[in-house]
Amino acid sequence: MPGARRLRATVAAVAVAVPLTLAVPAAAPASAAPRPPAAQPGTALAEDLLVVGHRGASGYRPEHTLAAYELAARMGADYIEPDVVSTKDGVLVARHENEISGTTDVSRRPEFAARRTTKVIDGIPFTGWFTEDFTLAELRTLRAVERLPAVREENTLYDGLYQVPTLDEVLALRAELSKELRREIGVYVETKHPTYFDGIGLSLEEPLLADLGEARVHKHHSPVFIQSFETTNLRELRRTGVRVPLVQLLSGAGAPYDLVAAGDPRTYADLASADGLREIATYAQGVGPEKNQVIPRLPDGTLGAPTRFVDDAHAVRLLVHPYTFRNENAFLPPALQEGVAPDDYGRALAEHQAFWDAGIDGMFTDNPDTGVVSRDLFEASQQQ
Repeated sequence: MPGARRLRATVAAVAVAVPLTLAVPAAAPASAAPRPPAAQPGTALAEDLLVVGHRGASGYRPEHTLAAYELAARMGADYIEPDVVSTKDGVLVARHENEISGTTDVSRRPEFAARRTTKVIDGIPFTGWFTEDFTLAELRTLRAVERLPAVREENTLYDGLYQVPTLDEVLALRAELSKELRREIGVYVETKHPTYFDGIGLSLEEPLLADLGEARVHKHHSPVFIQSFETTNLRELRRTGVRVPLVQLLSGAGAPYDLVAAGDPRTYADLASADGLREIATYAQGVGPEKNQVIPRLPDGTLGAPTRFVDDAHAVRLLVHPYTFRNENAFLPPALQEGVAPDDYGRALAEHQAFWDAGIDGMFTDNPDTGVVSRDLFEASQQQ
């Protein structure tokens, strides 16, 4: 109910059939109990629809900072989303990429000028500075900056204020905010470039599971998802008996790099097919598609009719959490843009409504307050 929501951290739909009380805000991952029947076409599988603060409240603060995560929770996000990469000394830190010239002030630090280099990540050359070439102590001397200053000029006000956080710090913040806000805040962790990090001896999965264990959020009902654009690491996590739900990320183009590296010809389009989703359901409890895979944009700039993606995923009991919803014109379909500037806000609520209507179970958004409002409006409309 809007205004009286209990957070059961999302996997209620794939966890238990008995409703929980308001006093029990714990999550229940899909592996904890038999899955319920698939949703009816065009309806959500999850009982509680989720708003995930994409990299925190990154529409308002530099992404992947404790300030962005805290703001997302205070705005009502059910989950905060850290992407994790490794330092030279094997510590997991929250950054969108391991190349950090666009998200920190490293390029303006003369003491690190010699660290600039070119590396091939997932088959693509990148030039810059990389987390795996810095110890945690060195990385902590840097400060975060806004990644999209041309669109989010207001966020540059906070450039230079915040450190790069460790995953441990994000998990500690989650616990503190859950206690203060009196509702469970979840963490939706993405492992970035796992094949690459395995190849340089800095595997992400072992320290991730260790960090979750130390924070005591590694069990059934823990408010945690683990997601990846690759498939092999998710399968390996499932084989190790990980008890939190796993989510296969998808893209509208290309292929998972682990499959490319192994000579497997399957693409994201193959994984997004009905057969591909059925295979994903053998090791994951959810999928995170690019939003255009759920509702495509038509040539005239409007949103088209929903594809079969949501119904096909729900048919095999997979939750659907598409990405990424943003308020600015630059990220909206032309028909929903207002004003002429890319950074002007458009009709984001109308876009959200179309996706809730399509039966999604949650969304990743840079603007969690907008996501919460749209969800409340949608849920109110369903009760009329």
